[in-house]
Order: sequence, then C-alpha cells, then structure tokens
Amino acid sequence: MTLFTYVPSTSLAHGLDVRCKLCCLSLMSIATLQGGPVPLSLITAMVAGLLIATAIRPLTLFRELKLFFLLVAMVFISRSVTTGGEPIINLWGISATKQGIVAGALLSWKFVLVMLMGIVFTKTTKPSHVKGAVQWFLRPIPFVPETRVAVMISLFLRFMPLILTQASEVSQAQQARCFHLEKNPVKRLLRPTVPLLKKTFQSADQLALAMEARSYSDKRTDPVFIRSGQEPLILALCFLVLGLSFIV
Repeated sequence: MTLFTYVPSTSLAHGLDVRCKLCCLSLMSIATLQGGPVPLSLITAMVAGLLIATAIRPLTLFRELKLFFLLVAMVFISRSVTTGGEPIINLWGISATKQGIVAGALLSWKFVLVMLMGIVFTKTTKPSHVKGAVQWFLRPIPFVPETRVAVMISLFLRFMPLILTQASEVSQAQQARCFHLEKNPVKRLLRPTVPLLKKTFQSADQLALAMEARSYSDKRTDPVFIRSGQEPLILALCFLVLGLSFIV
C-alpha cells in the first residue's frame, strides 16, 4: 500500500461527491499556483486538516516522497541562485539573493501543496468513481470518446501504486545484491529502470488479456453518484479561496 492507494474511511473528503472533489481540486490547484503567502497559508491549513482526517502520518509522507522533496530542494536552490537581487549568501563564487530565496521558497511551497492535494484526492477516492466523474464531465463535449478517456485515467490511477510497489521491490532486490556499491551514475540510473519497465509492460499485458477475456466494452452501466450534502459549502469555500488568491 502506498500514498496513492485508496483507503476506505468515513472522513469528510471520503463522503463528498467525486465530481465536487474534482472541481475543488482544480480550483485549489489554480489558487495555489496563483496565490501569495496569505492564500497559501489558508490552503496549507485546509490541506493539513484533510491529511489529519485521512490519518496520513508526516513520517510516511517524508519516506514515500523523499525523491520529490529532493526535487523541490533542487528547484529552491536553482531559483535562489539564478534570481537577481541583493546577495546575502556567497559560497564558492555562487551567490544566493534575498529575492531568489523568497521566490524559491514560494515556488517550492506551491509544488508541495499541489502534491499533497493530489495525495488526499487519490487517498479518498476510488478509481472507479474517478472514471465515472470524468465520463460525466466529458459527455457533453462532442467528438470525445468519454468512456475510453475515463477508463484510461482510471487505469492510470490504479497502475500508479502498482508501479511504486514494483519500484520498491526492484530497489530492495538490487540492494540485496550490493547494487548500492555501484559508483557509475549511468549504471545506477539504467539498471533499476530496465526491470521496472519490464514489470510494468508485463502487468499492462496481463490487464489487457484479462479485460479481453471478460469481453470488456465501452457500453457499461453509468455510475451512481452519492452526495453528502456538504458539496455546496465546500465549493463556495474553494471559490472564496480562489478569489482571494487573485485579490491578495
């Protein structure tokens, strides 16, 4: 089980209509990318509350997302040393400016929030419900095969935890064979990639065969959406945060 695996619960996020959750995710993502410190602080408080409600532990987040946080750190350092302004740190001829540090911290903050919102969404939403919601949103658009697009998105959400699990298995198997002692960076990058791709393609082939064996087709029963009654209030709050991000 990974951070991107659905876990049943009775929290507020679990009970919301999946269509409302998709709208809220879109609105909050736009607000996050557009907003400054004040809207980001409000969004952070909301996301933290959802993480607590879904029982996601901080240590689990850091352990599962260590590579993502490494990427965020690289983005922060890059923005700090490439943005012009008043230099406050100078190491080995490389200067970090005050404006660059502020811009890098703001950008890193936004990246982390978007990732955490995606984790909350996948943790509280079944892939089959996501398929139904995407199909519902795309149905009015002409010349778009909404059922096939929805199935592809649903399969992507189902395969993400599987790929992460397989990557962990490949890493553990190679560490058992002392692969961590390899000094060549190219080999360290390529050797885990090849078996992981092979496992992924094999899983995809097995899934395609299973779907064919069960006579899968696009003509299926439409999903039934269940509402909790809190959707209007949640949407209003998301629109309020979005408006605040453009004003402040």
